[in-house]
Amino acid sequence: MGRLTRVYAALAVAAAAVAVAVVVARRRGKGTKWGKVREILTEVEKKCATPVARLRQVADAMAVEMHAGLASDGGSKLKMLLSYVDNLPTGDENGVFYALDLGGTNFRVLRVLLGGKEGRVAKQEYEEVSIPPHLMLGGSNELFDFIAAALARFVETEGDEFRIPEGRQRELGFTFSFPVKQLSLASGTLIKWTKGFCIEDTVGQDVVVELTKAMERQGLNMRVTALVNDTVGTLAGGRYEDNDVLVAVILGTGTNAAYVERANAIPKWHGLLPKSGDMVINMEWGNFKSSLLPITEYDEALDFESLNPGEQIYEKLISGMYLGEIVRRILLRMAQESSLFGEVVPQKLEIPFILRTPHMSAMHHDSSPDLKIVANKLKDILGIHSTSLKTRRLIVSICDIVAKRGARLAAAGIYGILKKLGRDTLSSPKQRTVVAMDGGLYEHYSIFSECLNNTLNDLLGEEVAGTVVIKLANDGSGVGAALLAASHSQYLER
Repeated sequence: MGRLTRVYAALAVAAAAVAVAVVVARRRGKGTKWGKVREILTEVEKKCATPVARLRQVADAMAVEMHAGLASDGGSKLKMLLSYVDNLPTGDENGVFYALDLGGTNFRVLRVLLGGKEGRVAKQEYEEVSIPPHLMLGGSNELFDFIAAALARFVETEGDEFRIPEGRQRELGFTFSFPVKQLSLASGTLIKWTKGFCIEDTVGQDVVVELTKAMERQGLNMRVTALVNDTVGTLAGGRYEDNDVLVAVILGTGTNAAYVERANAIPKWHGLLPKSGDMVINMEWGNFKSSLLPITEYDEALDFESLNPGEQIYEKLISGMYLGEIVRRILLRMAQESSLFGEVVPQKLEIPFILRTPHMSAMHHDSSPDLKIVANKLKDILGIHSTSLKTRRLIVSICDIVAKRGARLAAAGIYGILKKLGRDTLSSPKQRTVVAMDGGLYEHYSIFSECLNNTLNDLLGEEVAGTVVIKLANDGSGVGAALLAASHSQYLER
Protein backbone atom coordinates (compact mmCIF):
# COMPACT_ATOMS: atom_id res chain seq x y z
CA MET A 1 0.00 0.00 0.00
CA GLY A 2 2.91 2.35 0.75
CA ARG A 3 4.24 2.08 -2.82
CA LEU A 4 0.74 2.79 -4.29
CA THR A 5 0.34 5.81 -2.05
CA ARG A 6 3.66 7.17 -3.27
CA VAL A 7 2.56 6.68 -6.95
CA TYR A 8 -0.73 8.54 -6.30
CA ALA A 9 1.14 11.30 -4.53
CA ALA A 10 3.57 11.65 -7.45
CA LEU A 11 0.67 11.77 -9.92
CA ALA A 12 -1.07 14.46 -7.85
CA VAL A 13 2.09 16.56 -7.76
CA ALA A 14 2.52 16.17 -11.53
CA ALA A 15 -1.12 17.12 -12.17
CA ALA A 16 -0.78 20.18 -9.96
CA ALA A 17 2.38 21.17 -11.80
CA VAL A 18 0.62 20.81 -15.16
CA ALA A 19 -2.32 22.89 -13.89
CA VAL A 20 0.05 25.61 -12.68
CA ALA A 21 1.89 25.52 -16.01
CA VAL A 22 -1.42 25.90 -17.91
CA VAL A 23 -2.46 28.87 -15.74
CA VAL A 24 0.96 30.48 -16.17
CA ALA A 25 0.84 29.89 -19.95
CA ARG A 26 -2.64 31.39 -20.17
CA ARG A 27 -1.53 34.39 -18.16
CA ARG A 28 1.53 34.76 -20.36
CA GLY A 29 -0.73 34.44 -23.44
CA LYS A 30 -3.03 37.15 -22.11
CA GLY A 31 -0.04 39.29 -21.24
CA THR A 32 1.40 38.81 -24.73
CA LYS A 33 -2.01 39.58 -26.27
CA TRP A 34 -2.47 42.86 -24.39
CA GLY A 35 1.16 43.77 -24.90
CA LYS A 36 0.65 43.57 -28.67
CA VAL A 37 -2.66 45.47 -28.41
CA ARG A 38 -0.97 48.26 -26.43
CA GLU A 39 1.85 48.37 -28.97
CA ILE A 40 -0.60 48.82 -31.89
CA LEU A 41 -2.68 51.38 -29.95
CA THR A 42 0.41 53.44 -29.03
CA GLU A 43 1.51 53.42 -32.67
CA VAL A 44 -1.97 54.59 -33.82
CA GLU A 45 -2.02 57.36 -31.18
CA LYS A 46 1.42 58.56 -32.25
CA LYS A 47 0.66 58.60 -35.99
CA CYS A 48 -2.77 60.26 -35.51
CA ALA A 49 -1.39 63.01 -33.27
CA THR A 50 -2.53 66.54 -34.14
CA PRO A 51 -0.73 69.01 -31.86
CA VAL A 52 -1.77 72.64 -32.35
CA ALA A 53 1.57 73.51 -33.98
CA ARG A 54 0.96 70.88 -36.66
CA LEU A 55 -2.63 72.02 -37.20
CA ARG A 56 -1.36 75.56 -37.81
CA GLN A 57 0.96 74.17 -40.48
CA VAL A 58 -1.95 72.26 -42.07
CA ALA A 59 -3.99 75.49 -42.10
CA ASP A 60 -1.10 77.37 -43.73
CA ALA A 61 -0.82 74.63 -46.37
CA MET A 62 -4.58 74.87 -47.03
CA ALA A 63 -4.31 78.67 -47.52
CA VAL A 64 -1.34 78.23 -49.91
CA GLU A 65 -3.30 75.69 -51.97
CA MET A 66 -6.29 78.07 -52.05
CA HIS A 67 -4.12 80.83 -53.52
CA ALA A 68 -2.68 78.41 -56.11
CA GLY A 69 -6.13 77.13 -57.11
CA LEU A 70 -7.43 80.68 -57.57
CA ALA A 71 -4.42 81.57 -59.76
CA SER A 72 -4.96 78.88 -62.39
CA ASP A 73 -6.97 75.76 -63.16
CA GLY A 74 -4.88 72.70 -62.34
CA GLY A 75 -2.50 74.75 -60.24
CA SER A 76 -3.56 73.08 -56.98
CA LYS A 77 -5.10 69.95 -55.54
CA LEU A 78 -7.97 72.29 -54.60
CA LYS A 79 -10.08 72.96 -57.69
CA MET A 80 -11.34 76.33 -56.33
CA LEU A 81 -14.24 76.31 -58.79
CA LEU A 82 -16.00 79.52 -59.77
CA SER A 83 -19.69 79.12 -58.91
CA TYR A 84 -20.72 82.29 -60.79
CA VAL A 85 -22.85 83.11 -57.75
CA ASP A 86 -22.18 86.80 -57.15
CA ASN A 87 -25.44 87.74 -55.42
CA LEU A 88 -26.25 85.88 -52.24
CA PRO A 89 -29.74 86.16 -50.71
CA THR A 90 -30.35 89.27 -48.61
CA GLY A 91 -33.72 88.43 -47.08
CA ASP A 92 -35.55 90.86 -49.38
CA GLU A 93 -36.50 88.13 -51.85
CA ASN A 94 -40.22 87.83 -52.66
CA GLY A 95 -42.25 85.36 -54.66
CA VAL A 96 -42.51 81.67 -55.52
CA PHE A 97 -39.38 79.75 -56.52
CA TYR A 98 -38.70 76.11 -57.29
CA ALA A 99 -35.72 73.83 -56.64
CA LEU A 100 -34.69 70.48 -58.07
CA ASP A 101 -32.19 68.49 -55.98
CA LEU A 102 -30.58 65.64 -57.95
CA GLY A 103 -27.79 63.98 -56.02
CA GLY A 104 -28.37 60.23 -56.02
CA THR A 105 -30.94 57.52 -56.60
CA ASN A 106 -33.71 59.85 -55.37
CA PHE A 107 -34.40 63.45 -56.31
CA ARG A 108 -36.50 66.15 -54.65
CA VAL A 109 -38.66 68.86 -56.13
CA LEU A 110 -39.46 71.84 -53.90
CA ARG A 111 -41.29 75.14 -54.02
CA VAL A 112 -40.88 77.94 -51.53
CA LEU A 113 -42.90 81.09 -50.95
CA LEU A 114 -40.62 83.95 -49.93
CA GLY A 115 -42.14 86.92 -48.13
CA GLY A 116 -39.28 89.40 -47.88
CA LYS A 117 -37.76 90.57 -44.59
CA GLU A 118 -41.01 90.07 -42.68
CA GLY A 119 -42.37 86.86 -44.20
CA ARG A 120 -39.03 85.09 -44.79
CA VAL A 121 -39.68 81.49 -46.01
CA ALA A 122 -43.43 81.78 -45.54
CA LYS A 123 -44.22 78.30 -46.83
CA GLN A 124 -42.48 75.37 -48.50
CA GLU A 125 -43.59 72.09 -50.02
CA TYR A 126 -41.59 69.23 -51.46
CA GLU A 127 -41.87 65.77 -52.94
CA GLU A 128 -39.25 63.02 -53.16
CA VAL A 129 -39.11 60.70 -56.17
CA SER A 130 -37.13 57.47 -56.64
CA ILE A 131 -35.35 56.99 -59.97
CA PRO A 132 -36.01 53.53 -61.49
CA PRO A 133 -32.68 51.64 -61.80
CA HIS A 134 -32.96 51.19 -65.59
CA LEU A 135 -33.03 54.98 -66.07
CA MET A 136 -29.67 55.29 -64.30
CA LEU A 137 -28.09 53.28 -67.12
CA GLY A 138 -30.23 54.29 -70.11
CA GLY A 139 -30.29 57.39 -72.29
CA SER A 140 -30.07 61.05 -71.32
CA ASN A 141 -33.51 61.94 -72.72
CA GLU A 142 -35.17 59.15 -70.78
CA LEU A 143 -33.70 60.28 -67.44
CA PHE A 144 -34.43 63.98 -67.91
CA ASP A 145 -37.92 63.28 -69.31
CA PHE A 146 -38.69 61.29 -66.14
CA ILE A 147 -37.44 64.17 -63.95
CA ALA A 148 -39.30 66.83 -65.97
CA ALA A 149 -42.53 64.80 -65.85
CA ALA A 150 -42.29 64.59 -62.03
CA LEU A 151 -41.61 68.33 -61.90
CA ALA A 152 -44.64 69.03 -64.13
CA ARG A 153 -46.89 66.89 -61.89
CA PHE A 154 -45.59 68.77 -58.85
CA VAL A 155 -46.34 72.14 -60.49
CA GLU A 156 -49.92 71.01 -61.13
CA THR A 157 -50.45 70.72 -57.36
CA GLU A 158 -49.74 74.42 -56.75
CA GLY A 159 -52.15 75.94 -54.25
CA ASP A 160 -53.55 79.45 -54.62
CA GLU A 161 -50.84 80.93 -52.35
CA PHE A 162 -48.17 79.68 -54.77
CA ARG A 163 -49.65 81.27 -57.90
CA ILE A 164 -47.15 82.91 -60.27
CA PRO A 165 -48.06 86.43 -61.54
CA GLU A 166 -49.48 86.52 -65.09
CA GLY A 167 -46.84 86.63 -67.79
CA ARG A 168 -43.98 85.40 -65.58
CA GLN A 169 -41.95 82.22 -65.97
CA ARG A 170 -41.44 79.92 -63.03
CA GLU A 171 -37.80 79.94 -61.94
CA LEU A 172 -35.78 76.99 -60.66
CA GLY A 173 -32.56 76.45 -58.71
CA PHE A 174 -30.99 73.16 -59.87
CA THR A 175 -28.76 71.35 -57.37
CA PHE A 176 -26.76 68.82 -59.38
CA SER A 177 -24.35 66.92 -57.12
CA PHE A 178 -22.15 65.34 -59.78
CA PRO A 179 -18.81 66.58 -61.23
CA VAL A 180 -19.59 69.50 -63.55
CA LYS A 181 -17.49 72.08 -65.37
CA GLN A 182 -19.48 75.23 -64.63
CA LEU A 183 -19.62 77.64 -67.58
CA SER A 184 -21.91 80.30 -66.10
CA LEU A 185 -24.44 80.58 -63.29
CA ALA A 186 -27.00 78.58 -65.29
CA SER A 187 -24.87 76.25 -67.40
CA GLY A 188 -22.38 73.46 -66.83
CA THR A 189 -21.17 70.37 -68.67
CA LEU A 190 -21.14 66.96 -67.01
CA ILE A 191 -17.58 65.67 -66.48
CA LYS A 192 -18.59 62.19 -65.36
CA TRP A 193 -21.39 60.36 -63.60
CA THR A 194 -20.90 58.87 -60.10
CA LYS A 195 -23.15 57.13 -57.52
CA GLY A 196 -24.23 54.30 -59.83
CA PHE A 197 -25.28 56.41 -62.84
CA CYS A 198 -23.81 55.54 -66.25
CA ILE A 199 -25.46 57.46 -69.08
CA GLU A 200 -22.77 58.03 -71.69
CA ASP A 201 -24.64 60.46 -73.94
CA THR A 202 -24.97 63.01 -71.08
CA VAL A 203 -21.20 63.24 -70.48
CA GLY A 204 -19.84 66.46 -72.01
CA GLN A 205 -23.35 67.91 -72.35
CA ASP A 206 -24.79 70.96 -70.58
CA VAL A 207 -27.09 69.51 -67.93
CA VAL A 208 -29.20 72.69 -67.82
CA VAL A 209 -29.85 72.40 -71.57
CA GLU A 210 -30.78 68.72 -71.11
CA LEU A 211 -33.26 69.59 -68.34
CA THR A 212 -34.65 72.61 -70.23
CA LYS A 213 -35.32 70.55 -73.38
CA ALA A 214 -37.05 67.90 -71.26
CA MET A 215 -39.25 70.54 -69.57
CA GLU A 216 -40.18 71.92 -73.01
CA ARG A 217 -41.17 68.42 -74.14
CA GLN A 218 -43.48 68.33 -71.09
CA GLY A 219 -44.94 71.74 -71.97
CA LEU A 220 -43.54 73.15 -68.72
CA ASN A 221 -42.68 76.84 -68.89
CA MET A 222 -39.85 76.99 -66.32
CA ARG A 223 -36.40 78.60 -66.45
CA VAL A 224 -33.29 77.25 -64.72
CA THR A 225 -31.89 80.37 -63.05
CA ALA A 226 -29.02 78.77 -61.11
CA LEU A 227 -27.03 75.54 -61.33
CA VAL A 228 -25.40 74.94 -57.95
CA ASN A 229 -23.81 72.28 -55.81
CA ASP A 230 -25.05 71.55 -52.29
CA THR A 231 -22.21 73.42 -50.53
CA VAL A 232 -22.90 76.64 -52.41
CA GLY A 233 -26.59 76.12 -51.59
CA THR A 234 -25.71 75.78 -47.91
CA LEU A 235 -23.82 79.08 -48.09
CA ALA A 236 -26.87 80.75 -49.69
CA GLY A 237 -29.25 79.34 -47.07
CA GLY A 238 -26.91 80.41 -44.30
CA ARG A 239 -26.55 83.95 -45.66
CA TYR A 240 -30.34 84.26 -45.92
CA GLU A 241 -30.60 83.60 -42.17
CA ASP A 242 -27.50 85.56 -41.13
CA ASN A 243 -25.80 88.30 -43.15
CA ASP A 244 -22.40 87.53 -41.57
CA VAL A 245 -22.13 84.07 -43.15
CA LEU A 246 -18.93 83.97 -45.24
CA VAL A 247 -18.13 80.24 -45.25
CA ALA A 248 -20.12 77.02 -45.64
CA VAL A 249 -18.84 73.56 -44.73
CA ILE A 250 -20.50 70.20 -45.25
CA LEU A 251 -19.38 67.40 -42.93
CA GLY A 252 -21.52 64.38 -43.66
CA THR A 253 -20.89 61.24 -45.68
CA GLY A 254 -18.60 63.43 -47.78
CA THR A 255 -17.15 66.86 -47.13
CA ASN A 256 -16.68 70.15 -48.94
CA ALA A 257 -16.40 73.88 -48.31
CA ALA A 258 -17.40 77.08 -50.11
CA TYR A 259 -16.76 80.68 -49.21
CA VAL A 260 -17.20 84.26 -50.43
CA GLU A 261 -14.07 85.57 -52.17
CA ARG A 262 -13.32 89.06 -53.48
CA ALA A 263 -13.61 88.80 -57.27
CA ASN A 264 -10.43 90.88 -57.74
CA ALA A 265 -8.50 88.24 -55.74
CA ILE A 266 -9.18 85.55 -58.36
CA PRO A 267 -6.40 85.76 -61.00
CA LYS A 268 -8.01 83.04 -63.16
CA TRP A 269 -11.25 85.05 -63.46
CA HIS A 270 -11.06 86.83 -66.83
CA GLY A 271 -14.60 88.18 -67.11
CA LEU A 272 -16.01 91.52 -66.02
CA LEU A 273 -15.98 91.96 -62.27
CA PRO A 274 -19.47 91.49 -60.83
CA LYS A 275 -21.20 94.57 -59.40
CA SER A 276 -21.21 93.01 -55.94
CA GLY A 277 -17.43 92.58 -56.11
CA ASP A 278 -17.86 89.06 -54.73
CA MET A 279 -17.76 85.52 -56.08
CA VAL A 280 -18.64 82.31 -54.24
CA ILE A 281 -15.86 79.72 -54.62
CA ASN A 282 -16.59 76.00 -54.42
CA MET A 283 -13.31 74.69 -52.98
CA GLU A 284 -13.80 70.93 -53.43
CA TRP A 285 -11.61 70.76 -50.32
CA GLY A 286 -11.96 66.98 -49.92
CA ASN A 287 -9.12 66.68 -52.44
CA PHE A 288 -6.67 68.64 -50.24
CA LYS A 289 -3.40 66.77 -49.81
CA SER A 290 -0.26 67.61 -47.84
CA SER A 291 2.73 65.80 -46.37
CA LEU A 292 1.71 67.49 -43.08
CA LEU A 293 -1.46 65.38 -42.76
CA PRO A 294 -1.08 62.64 -40.10
CA ILE A 295 -1.58 59.52 -42.22
CA THR A 296 -1.35 55.95 -40.91
CA GLU A 297 -0.90 52.60 -42.63
CA TYR A 298 -4.67 52.09 -42.25
CA ASP A 299 -5.37 55.28 -44.22
CA GLU A 300 -2.87 54.27 -46.90
CA ALA A 301 -4.46 50.82 -47.29
CA LEU A 302 -7.98 52.32 -47.40
CA ASP A 303 -6.90 54.79 -50.08
CA PHE A 304 -5.09 52.12 -52.14
CA GLU A 305 -8.19 49.89 -52.16
CA SER A 306 -10.60 52.75 -52.89
CA LEU A 307 -12.23 53.59 -56.23
CA ASN A 308 -10.14 56.80 -56.42
CA PRO A 309 -6.64 56.06 -55.05
CA GLY A 310 -4.55 59.17 -54.46
CA GLU A 311 -7.61 61.41 -54.58
CA GLN A 312 -9.81 62.94 -51.84
CA ILE A 313 -7.16 62.28 -49.17
CA TYR A 314 -8.48 64.95 -46.78
CA GLU A 315 -12.03 63.62 -47.17
CA LYS A 316 -10.80 60.11 -46.33
CA LEU A 317 -9.44 61.42 -43.01
CA ILE A 318 -12.38 63.55 -41.85
CA SER A 319 -15.69 62.50 -43.41
CA GLY A 320 -18.44 60.15 -42.28
CA MET A 321 -17.92 57.76 -45.18
CA TYR A 322 -14.54 56.68 -43.84
CA LEU A 323 -14.19 57.12 -40.05
CA GLY A 324 -15.92 53.84 -39.16
CA GLU A 325 -13.90 51.99 -41.79
CA ILE A 326 -10.61 53.25 -40.30
CA VAL A 327 -11.70 51.93 -36.87
CA ARG A 328 -12.56 48.55 -38.46
CA ARG A 329 -9.12 48.29 -40.04
CA ILE A 330 -7.37 48.98 -36.72
CA LEU A 331 -9.53 46.36 -34.94
CA LEU A 332 -8.84 43.84 -37.71
CA ARG A 333 -5.09 44.18 -37.28
CA MET A 334 -5.45 43.76 -33.51
CA ALA A 335 -7.61 40.66 -34.06
CA GLN A 336 -5.07 39.19 -36.48
CA GLU A 337 -1.92 39.92 -34.48
CA SER A 338 -3.09 39.64 -30.87
CA SER A 339 -6.19 37.38 -30.97
CA LEU A 340 -8.17 40.29 -29.50
CA PHE A 341 -11.50 38.54 -30.15
CA GLY A 342 -10.29 34.94 -29.73
CA GLU A 343 -8.16 32.53 -31.74
CA VAL A 344 -10.29 32.97 -34.88
CA VAL A 345 -10.64 36.39 -36.49
CA PRO A 346 -14.37 37.27 -36.64
CA GLN A 347 -15.45 36.79 -40.26
CA LYS A 348 -17.56 39.92 -40.43
CA LEU A 349 -14.66 42.06 -39.21
CA GLU A 350 -12.99 41.35 -42.55
CA ILE A 351 -15.83 42.95 -44.56
CA PRO A 352 -14.92 46.49 -45.73
CA PHE A 353 -17.27 49.28 -44.59
CA ILE A 354 -19.40 46.96 -42.43
CA LEU A 355 -18.67 49.25 -39.46
CA ARG A 356 -20.28 52.55 -40.39
CA THR A 357 -19.64 55.89 -38.71
CA PRO A 358 -23.11 55.98 -37.02
CA HIS A 359 -22.16 52.65 -35.33
CA MET A 360 -18.83 54.16 -34.30
CA SER A 361 -20.59 57.24 -32.92
CA ALA A 362 -23.01 55.11 -30.87
CA MET A 363 -20.10 53.20 -29.30
CA HIS A 364 -18.07 56.37 -28.71
CA HIS A 365 -20.99 58.03 -26.90
CA ASP A 366 -21.74 54.97 -24.72
CA SER A 367 -21.85 56.22 -21.12
CA SER A 368 -23.19 53.04 -19.49
CA PRO A 369 -20.93 51.59 -16.73
CA ASP A 370 -20.45 48.28 -18.56
CA LEU A 371 -20.43 49.81 -22.07
CA LYS A 372 -23.49 47.82 -23.04
CA ILE A 373 -24.02 49.70 -26.32
CA VAL A 374 -20.49 48.78 -27.40
CA ALA A 375 -21.19 45.12 -26.58
CA ASN A 376 -24.47 45.19 -28.54
CA LYS A 377 -22.91 46.84 -31.60
CA LEU A 378 -20.07 44.28 -31.64
CA LYS A 379 -22.60 41.47 -31.45
CA ASP A 380 -25.12 42.86 -33.96
CA ILE A 381 -22.71 44.20 -36.57
CA LEU A 382 -19.57 42.07 -36.27
CA GLY A 383 -20.98 38.86 -34.76
CA ILE A 384 -18.66 39.17 -31.72
CA HIS A 385 -20.72 37.79 -28.84
CA SER A 386 -18.43 37.91 -25.83
CA THR A 387 -16.03 40.70 -24.91
CA SER A 388 -14.45 41.88 -21.68
CA LEU A 389 -15.01 45.39 -20.33
CA LYS A 390 -11.30 45.99 -20.97
CA THR A 391 -11.80 45.18 -24.67
CA ARG A 392 -14.85 47.43 -24.91
CA ARG A 393 -12.91 50.31 -23.32
CA LEU A 394 -10.16 49.74 -25.87
CA ILE A 395 -12.68 50.08 -28.71
CA VAL A 396 -13.99 53.38 -27.30
CA SER A 397 -10.37 54.63 -27.14
CA ILE A 398 -9.84 53.78 -30.82
CA CYS A 399 -13.06 55.60 -31.77
CA ASP A 400 -11.83 58.59 -29.77
CA ILE A 401 -8.45 58.73 -31.56
CA VAL A 402 -9.94 58.45 -35.06
CA ALA A 403 -12.86 60.85 -34.49
CA LYS A 404 -10.78 63.54 -32.80
CA ARG A 405 -8.07 63.41 -35.48
CA GLY A 406 -10.81 64.01 -38.07
CA ALA A 407 -12.45 66.81 -36.08
CA ARG A 408 -9.16 68.59 -35.42
CA LEU A 409 -8.11 68.38 -39.08
CA ALA A 410 -11.51 69.75 -40.14
CA ALA A 411 -11.01 72.65 -37.70
CA ALA A 412 -7.58 73.30 -39.25
CA GLY A 413 -9.21 73.48 -42.70
CA ILE A 414 -11.74 76.06 -41.49
CA TYR A 415 -8.93 78.01 -39.84
CA GLY A 416 -7.08 77.97 -43.18
CA ILE A 417 -10.09 79.55 -44.93
CA LEU A 418 -10.38 82.19 -42.20
CA LYS A 419 -6.67 82.98 -42.62
CA LYS A 420 -7.16 83.39 -46.39
CA LEU A 421 -10.01 85.83 -45.67
CA GLY A 422 -8.04 87.72 -43.01
CA ARG A 423 -10.60 86.71 -40.38
CA ASP A 424 -8.01 85.04 -38.14
CA THR A 425 -7.14 88.43 -36.69
CA LEU A 426 -9.25 91.22 -35.23
CA SER A 427 -9.58 94.17 -37.64
CA SER A 428 -12.62 95.94 -36.17
CA PRO A 429 -14.55 95.86 -32.88
CA LYS A 430 -17.75 94.80 -34.69
CA GLN A 431 -16.12 91.96 -36.65
CA ARG A 432 -18.25 88.81 -36.83
CA THR A 433 -17.73 85.78 -39.08
CA VAL A 434 -20.26 82.96 -39.37
CA VAL A 435 -19.58 79.48 -40.76
CA ALA A 436 -22.74 77.73 -41.98
CA MET A 437 -22.38 74.02 -41.21
CA ASP A 438 -24.42 71.16 -42.66
CA GLY A 439 -24.10 67.38 -42.61
CA GLY A 440 -25.03 64.50 -40.34
CA LEU A 441 -21.49 63.92 -39.07
CA TYR A 442 -21.32 67.38 -37.50
CA GLU A 443 -24.97 67.46 -36.47
CA HIS A 444 -25.25 64.02 -34.85
CA TYR A 445 -21.72 63.04 -33.73
CA SER A 446 -21.50 65.44 -30.79
CA ILE A 447 -18.00 64.40 -29.60
CA PHE A 448 -16.75 65.16 -33.12
CA SER A 449 -18.47 68.56 -33.34
CA GLU A 450 -17.46 69.61 -29.81
CA CYS A 451 -13.85 68.70 -30.56
CA LEU A 452 -13.96 70.65 -33.84
CA ASN A 453 -15.39 73.74 -32.11
CA ASN A 454 -12.87 73.62 -29.25
CA THR A 455 -9.94 73.10 -31.64
CA LEU A 456 -10.99 76.04 -33.82
CA ASN A 457 -11.18 78.23 -30.70
CA ASP A 458 -7.68 77.12 -29.68
CA LEU A 459 -6.32 77.97 -33.14
CA LEU A 460 -8.00 81.37 -33.23
CA GLY A 461 -7.15 82.38 -29.67
CA GLU A 462 -9.64 83.68 -27.13
CA GLU A 463 -10.11 87.20 -28.53
CA VAL A 464 -10.74 86.23 -32.20
CA ALA A 465 -12.66 83.06 -31.25
CA GLY A 466 -15.34 85.30 -29.77
CA THR A 467 -16.00 86.76 -33.25
CA VAL A 468 -16.35 83.43 -35.10
CA VAL A 469 -19.60 81.46 -34.92
CA ILE A 470 -20.44 78.01 -36.34
CA LYS A 471 -24.16 77.72 -37.12
CA LEU A 472 -26.09 74.66 -38.23
CA ALA A 473 -27.74 75.35 -41.60
CA ASN A 474 -30.02 72.67 -42.96
CA ASP A 475 -31.14 71.83 -46.51
CA GLY A 476 -28.79 73.93 -48.60
CA SER A 477 -29.38 71.57 -51.52
CA GLY A 478 -33.13 72.32 -51.41
CA VAL A 479 -34.15 75.66 -49.95
CA GLY A 480 -30.67 77.09 -50.62
CA ALA A 481 -31.03 76.38 -54.35
CA ALA A 482 -34.48 78.04 -54.42
CA LEU A 483 -33.00 81.09 -52.65
CA LEU A 484 -30.27 81.35 -55.30
CA ALA A 485 -32.94 81.20 -58.01
CA ALA A 486 -34.59 84.13 -56.20
CA SER A 487 -31.42 86.20 -55.73
CA HIS A 488 -30.56 85.78 -59.45
CA SER A 489 -34.11 86.12 -60.79
CA GLN A 490 -34.53 87.58 -64.28
CA TYR A 491 -37.22 89.86 -62.82
CA LEU A 492 -34.97 91.61 -60.30
CA GLU A 493 -34.29 95.28 -60.86
CA ARG A 494 -30.54 95.59 -61.08
